[in-house]
Amino acid sequence: MSVDACAALVARADPDRWAAVLAAPLAARAPLIVLYAYNIEIARAPWVSSQSLICEMRLQWWRDVLVAPARPAHEVAGPLYDLAQQGRVDVALLDAMVAARVWDVYSDPFESADHFQTYLSQTAGGLMGATAQALGARGADALAAAQAYGTAAGLAAYLRAVPELAARGRRPLLDEGDLAIAALARSALDAWTAARAQRRALGQAWPALLAGVQAGAILRRAARAPHLVRAGALHLAPMQARARLIWAAMTGRV
Repeated sequence: MSVDACAALVARADPDRWAAVLAAPLAARAPLIVLYAYNIEIARAPWVSSQSLICEMRLQWWRDVLVAPARPAHEVAGPLYDLAQQGRVDVALLDAMVAARVWDVYSDPFESADHFQTYLSQTAGGLMGATAQALGARGADALAAAQAYGTAAGLAAYLRAVPELAARGRRPLLDEGDLAIAALARSALDAWTAARAQRRALGQAWPALLAGVQAGAILRRAARAPHLVRAGALHLAPMQARARLIWAAMTGRV
């Protein structure tokens, strides 16, 4: 399968995950690129139009791709179809990722803390679980560790996006107060740390976690200074982020 178009998309639209791709071993890069490109496509689908029906139709198209009878003639859907047909990724996991994105079409707040957690688990957690599978992770323990790590890392990324989501008319958090944000960050940091302790369950699939190595530092900042979330100031210094990623890639201690 050709992944050149997918690579160009990830490099352009998701620089953080592109950096993780470049830090990964060469053999791991193609599956990561395809799944990251898929994530970009479904993440931006809810924003393609002001008409909710059009956005939902775009998301449904991706759900249909996962069960298509033949390889789609699409630069991302084609390679994604190949991964699914090879049995390297659980299609149900990919489908849950896109189904969860229907919530992004609308401006309603999350219904509850459990709803918000499920959203993160199905989107960011599902993506990391899928990339771990594509790199050879097998078994419930490996999938659970990858999804938990990805869910916590997903919150770190989500907190960074809060100001933009608010500017687009969304209500990203159930409670925007400092105490609530700090508690949310601390809970995710505990989950990230616990999942990291189980990373050996992933075996050769450990490069799937590279995309989440910055999460610990970001969540600690949010827990200590929750006002930074509203200010859009959670980003790490580029040199600091690069150093963390290089160290993780060289040691395998993601």
